[in-house]
Formats: sequence, structure tokens, C-alpha cells
Amino acid sequence: MKKNIHPVNELVKFSCISCNQDFEVYSTNTKGALKMDVCGNCHPFYTGRSSSDVKTGKIEVFNQRERKTKEKNLKVS
Repeated sequence: MKKNIHPVNELVKFSCISCNQDFEVYSTNTKGALKMDVCGNCHPFYTGRSSSDVKTGKIEVFNQRERKTKEKNLKVS
């Protein structure tokens, strides 16, 4: 292997802004401490506390529009 071409891995402190938890991870970033918005401990997907608001998908919107059109056509005939 060639020498001096690989980045240096250092132990860097990551801190979560949401839950104020700190992590130490090896990273090639040499800036020191880093901040992240959401971590695995407070993210809704990993904690199971996701919102119950499920937005209607494009397929469901299309199907609703198609049903209304069919109903209008039946009333006109």
C-alpha cells in the first residue's frame, strides 16, 4: 500500500443538539467537536415515537380524483 495517502482518523466528539448527548467516534474530520441536529437516541424513527399524521400519497389522491370523475359521469348519464 502507498504511504501518506490515507486520511488520518481521530477520535472526535459529536454532540446532539436535541437530547444533549455526546458521542465519541473516529472520523477524518479534524475540526474537533461537531454538533448534529438529531441522533439515533432521539430520532422518531428509531424511538418509535413517529407522528401519526400520515399524508395522503400521490396514488391515493389520483384514486380519489378518479372516483369523483366516475361518480360525475354516472350522474350525468
